[in-house]
Amino acid sequence: MKRTRLAAAIGLSALANTAGIGLMGTSAWLLSRAAEQPPVLYLMVAIVTVRALGLGRGVFRYLERLVGHQVALGSLTELRVRVYRRLTGTTLLGRDRGDLLARVTADVDAVVDLVVRVLVPAVSAALVTVATTVVLGALSPAAGVVVLVSALLAGWLVPLLSQWLARHADASLAPCRGELATALTEATGAATDLLAYGADEDMLRRVQQIDGRLRRAEARTAAIQGVAAGCQLLAAGGAVLGSLLVGARGVADGSLRPVYLAVLVLTPIALHEVLGTLIGVAHSWTRTRTALARVTDVLAAEPVGTGDRELPPRSSKGRLHAERLSVGWPGSLVLQHRLDLELGPGDRACLVGPSGSGKTTVAATLLGLIPARGGRVEVSGRVGYLAQDAYLFDTSVAENVRIGNRDATDDEIRVALDRVGLDLELDRLVGQHGVAVSGGEARRVALARLLVGAYDVVILDEPTEHLDADTADRLMRDVWDLFVDAVVLVITHDPAVIAATDVVVSTGAGLGVAPTVDSCPSCPAIGHRSCSSST
Repeated sequence: MKRTRLAAAIGLSALANTAGIGLMGTSAWLLSRAAEQPPVLYLMVAIVTVRALGLGRGVFRYLERLVGHQVALGSLTELRVRVYRRLTGTTLLGRDRGDLLARVTADVDAVVDLVVRVLVPAVSAALVTVATTVVLGALSPAAGVVVLVSALLAGWLVPLLSQWLARHADASLAPCRGELATALTEATGAATDLLAYGADEDMLRRVQQIDGRLRRAEARTAAIQGVAAGCQLLAAGGAVLGSLLVGARGVADGSLRPVYLAVLVLTPIALHEVLGTLIGVAHSWTRTRTALARVTDVLAAEPVGTGDRELPPRSSKGRLHAERLSVGWPGSLVLQHRLDLELGPGDRACLVGPSGSGKTTVAATLLGLIPARGGRVEVSGRVGYLAQDAYLFDTSVAENVRIGNRDATDDEIRVALDRVGLDLELDRLVGQHGVAVSGGEARRVALARLLVGAYDVVILDEPTEHLDADTADRLMRDVWDLFVDAVVLVITHDPAVIAATDVVVSTGAGLGVAPTVDSCPSCPAIGHRSCSSST
């Protein structure tokens, strides 16, 4: 169906171009024939043809845009879905967010340009060039050769030469826009800190440098396109002059009727109007190819996570087992080796260690977001995660909680909010990044997501960070009470949280250091409820 519609779009574009060229040629013949003052009936067919071609040109162009954009937008939708699905199973979401945003928006949009600005105009221009050359060649073979040569120059050689000269500038546009998006994302996200530490000028200079490279690339491309357009204009002028000379000689020797001289001279003008778009086609092809190659990199990313999957049934038998587990992000160094851990229902454990020692990487591995670099990991039951920077979307409290369970009812959400100690209206807007609620409220909204999911294994990443002591203490008391029958693993630096757990796992001081597991000195069993340990 899609190929049929694409062929229809190309055919309609060719008909629109043919109507425009035919309108010019028929009008030229009509004016020349009318100058001979024949009976008006001799001109009626040409008059009706001119009207039909004039109307048909607009109708065919409209239909071509309609069908072509249907194909392009349909392809865009499919590609976006494929990209989003692929992202759910990769680690790309955590890297260069600005560049990734450019890839899934502007670069994915390039598929529209591929259809509307490359395939349709290029193929239709080739078809009408052949048709026009054949018709003019039937009137005067020499004129047909002149028009063909000028068409090859204006429609093939000049665009390809322009594309070759600007290939580096065109190819750099998409990556440069991605780099600029990354820099702007970093600048806006860290604006307060940059101002506080006086680093705003350095960031602005970095953004300006990237923007300068982008503007220079665009200016180079524009200059080359301008020169190429001038060359196309010269080719069109050469076609008109050559057709005039060849046609005049034909009229002089009687091989061409005088009424066709205007047809030979004016028709190339309409043809070169179509060919004039091919410079943009050539440059669009370079940009589109580069952009889609960046999208292909996303689609070809190694699937390392579990992605969007159906939750298993609530088992009330959550279990977390790691045996000689080594962790590290794909393509990066291994951060920790030989982690052994065995936790069952009701067990509390904490993961401690210096910043950068791999605690969050361990959590990502246990969650199945990234593969283990060695050893074995098994997690049974539903797994919930409270991220260190749990994101609140600019929508209602209910919709933010429903992220934990998309099928959660309003009553279930109210119960979850009540259990985490929040008295908020479900339709209250939290603002972008949760600016309309306090830090403690934001943490509790994120915690409510875990409750509506009824998880058997819960992993919390720095749940008390940025909270005052009283708020942190109340939050963790609620956590222990709410998940009394679940496996709870907490990543923390908080001594109070560490003291409340049964097992303390230290990730060591950094790269390659084997973790240590502490439990009750008088009891070798990990997870003994009466034990408490700290580093």
